[in-house]
Parts: sequence; structure tokens; C-alpha cells
Amino acid sequence: MKLQAIMTATIITATMMTTAHADNGTRVALTSALGGVVGAAVGQKMGGSTGAMIGSAIGGAGGAAASSDRHNRTGAAIGGALGGVGGYTVGKNVGGTTGGYVGAGLGAAGGSALGRKVSDDRRSDDRYNDRYDDRNHYSNDYRNNKYRYNDRAYRHDNGRHLGHHKNRHWND
Repeated sequence: MKLQAIMTATIITATMMTTAHADNGTRVALTSALGGVVGAAVGQKMGGSTGAMIGSAIGGAGGAAASSDRHNRTGAAIGGALGGVGGYTVGKNVGGTTGGYVGAGLGAAGGSALGRKVSDDRRSDDRYNDRYDDRNHYSNDYRNNKYRYNDRAYRHDNGRHLGHHKNRHWND
């Protein structure tokens, strides 16, 4: 129990010292690791090994979500949860309960950093695609399709030749 208290105090101290100078990815990884370790410890006390796995998932996801920006929050939380559970399971098999705590911290940190990076890259790719899809409003891409049936942005004939009744808006 003393080792666990010392390890938790060390992690909290390291987090406080490095978070002030960390970029967003490091901050997300550290808070997710801290959440994964604390969640695993609390879950271990409440429900044994299964409780520790659930606690590391909730702690890793909560830590990642708390420190991520709103664009990357979901990806970082999912990565932190999956990494925390996987890390705890592998760590417990390799090094017992203490190994489970270390594995939960490392897994949650790595998973949240990876999830944040994937989410950020996907958003970057979407912006890149939007830039070049704006030239072609009638692309077949579902997310970037600018076609709206009989809308102001769509100025072609829709097949219903109704003359001046076609667009009933006062400013068309």
C-alpha cells in the first residue's frame, strides 16, 4: 500500500511540474495516465480485477476528455479508455497489481495520445478535402456534398417547369 501511495504521489507531482510547460498532446497523455492509474486503484478496491479494468477505462477516458480540446475530445477519450484497459490487463499479467497500475497509466497515455492524433489528422484531411471539393459542388462524397434540392445554391432546372413559381423566395 505504501508503494501505491508513493507511486501516486510521484505521478501527481510529475504531472503538476510538467503540465505547465507541455503542449496539448503531452498534457492529454499525462492526465489520461493519471486518470487511468487512479481509476484502476479505485476500481481494484471496489470490485477486484474487473473493477480495476472498468476503473482504468473510465479514468483514462475522463482524464483525456478533461484536457483535450473540443475537436479531439472523443478520439482522445476512446483511445484513453481502450489503452487503459489493455494496459492494465497486460501489466497485471506481467507484474501483478503494481504492474497493472503501471500498465494502465502507460496504456491510457499512449491510447489517448494516439486517439488525439488520429482525430486531429482526420480533421486536417477533411479541411484539405473541403478546400478542393468547393470547386466541384456536385461531388459524390457524402460529407462534402453541397447539393440541396431546389435551394438558392442550386440554380439549375429541377425538371418542374413552373416559371416564376419555381423559387418562391422574395429575394431570389
